Amino acid sequence: MAREPGPADSGATGSHTPPASLTEAERRAAEALRAPEPKPLEEPTAAVPAPAETRLDYLKLTYQGGPLMIPIFLFSVLVVALAFERAIALRRGAILPPALVQALKGQCHPERGLDPREAYRLCVRFPSAGATAIRAMLLKADRPLVEMEQAGREAAEREADRLAGGNRWLALSAQVAPMLGLLGTVQGMILAFFKISTLPPGVSRAQELAASIYMALVTTFAGLCVAIPAAFLGHLYGGRLLRRFRELEEVLAIVVVNLERAQRRLRSSKEPPPAGGLAGPPPPAPATMWSAVSAGQAGPPEPPPVVSSDGGKFPSADAVRSG
Repeated sequence: MAREPGPADSGATGSHTPPASLTEAERRAAEALRAPEPKPLEEPTAAVPAPAETRLDYLKLTYQGGPLMIPIFLFSVLVVALAFERAIALRRGAILPPALVQALKGQCHPERGLDPREAYRLCVRFPSAGATAIRAMLLKADRPLVEMEQAGREAAEREADRLAGGNRWLALSAQVAPMLGLLGTVQGMILAFFKISTLPPGVSRAQELAASIYMALVTTFAGLCVAIPAAFLGHLYGGRLLRRFRELEEVLAIVVVNLERAQRRLRSSKEPPPAGGLAGPPPPAPATMWSAVSAGQAGPPEPPPVVSSDGGKFPSADAVRSG
């Protein structure tokens, strides 16, 4: 007769059949073994601040310099243009060409002096500031020596004043540009302190003041960058102009001496009297103040032209021009 299974039999059977929960745990353990190990949690890194600028951006500073940077920039353009213009205008060939000086010295004779007509042709051939002054003297070749010297001196002074115009602009740039820069700095300092006084509490005033001050000094820096080269160029070209006209004065003195020599030779030249024993016409008597008044002239008379003993005259201005 068969026996019904008791509790003991059921206990034995249950020990061999794993529960469902245990099987699920083993499955999860196996999956955990197969899965890769998790990475350790990384700590959040703090944001790295951007490196501060260590080099100045001069173009940016130029824009931040304010409206007074505009006239300073215009003065800088003027100085650069005048530097090239002065180098061309004050060349030796533009004021006193060496070829003209050599040609004039070649025309000077130790006895006959200098022919004003030939000298005038040379001045026309080599146009320059020195040739203009020499031509003014040659046009007075038939006048006394004092008038010749005065005409040449006045013409040289006019040419020197004309050529010195560019140097005056350089001197003006050297004086005005730093003053504009100083004005811009004072204006920037006023605005900087006004900004500092209106800052809310808690803001670093020292940092704001430093930033405002270095921006305010930009105009002074720019003004000095323009003024220093302008002053240097003004002195350089001013000295060059003086040297050129000292050389011109020496050439004018040579021309005057040789014209006087030609006048003296013309006065002393004599021709033999004609067969009848009559001498040539005497030179006209020099005019006096009384003769001028009696003749109805309004002022003192002009000095008589240079004449020779035979009545010949030194070439007049028209004769010199026509050659």
